[in-house]
Amino acid sequence: MKRTFGEIYGILEGDVFKNRIELSLSKVHKPTQAGISGSENEGADSIVISGGYEDDEDYEDTIIYTGQGGRSDNSKFQVADQTLTRGNKALAISCEKGFPVRVTRGLRTIINDTDIFVYRYDGLYRVDKYWKDRGKSGFIIWRFRLTKIINEIDLHYNPILKEPKPIYGKSQRKEILIQRIVRDTYVSQQVKNLYDHKCQICGTTIETQTGFYVEAAHIQALGKPHNGPDIVENILCLCPNHHVMFDYGMISISNDFQILGLKNTVLSIHKNHNINVDFIKYHREHFYKETF
Repeated sequence: MKRTFGEIYGILEGDVFKNRIELSLSKVHKPTQAGISGSENEGADSIVISGGYEDDEDYEDTIIYTGQGGRSDNSKFQVADQTLTRGNKALAISCEKGFPVRVTRGLRTIINDTDIFVYRYDGLYRVDKYWKDRGKSGFIIWRFRLTKIINEIDLHYNPILKEPKPIYGKSQRKEILIQRIVRDTYVSQQVKNLYDHKCQICGTTIETQTGFYVEAAHIQALGKPHNGPDIVENILCLCPNHHVMFDYGMISISNDFQILGLKNTVLSIHKNHNINVDFIKYHREHFYKETF
């Protein structure tokens, strides 16, 4: 079955479908029951959010989506731990590869004076982050933060690379609205300066034509639902490789600053850099993949 990442031709944001069968036939979301459409090898192309899980949080342009599994029959309550498999792994792949995900919401509405439950296609979202958490019922769940893609067009995924024909002349412009958390660049620069722009894990520094390059990595992530602070105690100085590994939970840090996931490696810490162990514990509990 060919999987389409991005918009479905002929379907517009706001289109309404009477039931899951109609939604499936439209190709917006092919499964007639599962909330996640995807595979462990390819990634996830669409989800349906309809209040089926007690831990879901829907803020319209931002969704904190609960993964699949561990729920009792005909109930929104968790009765077992979730695992990073099936649809959950598919969403993780879409996060890491940057694939757009179609989002459909199940909701109640009034049509011809009748209160009915329908499905409304609400556009494309990106999976910004994924992590494990303990849900309201006390079981381990996987959570995915999806952010709406605004004013981006032509996001059809095509695995076949085609070299475009050269077009010379005046380039076209389009306006794209991007919503980001504004980070305190002064605070980040403080940490980078402490380490002379060298990675705290490998000691690497990258020299460019304009100076040295290194990245500021927040230990407890910023933004909902993590709400980590933008302070020196919550920031590491990392090279791009170790920053990605840290963000995706391939490595983490023990309370005595050993690098988990790398053998015989200790985090380098400047005497004036007071890293808060509570932030490290949070990263370990929510992001570190080796702990599950």
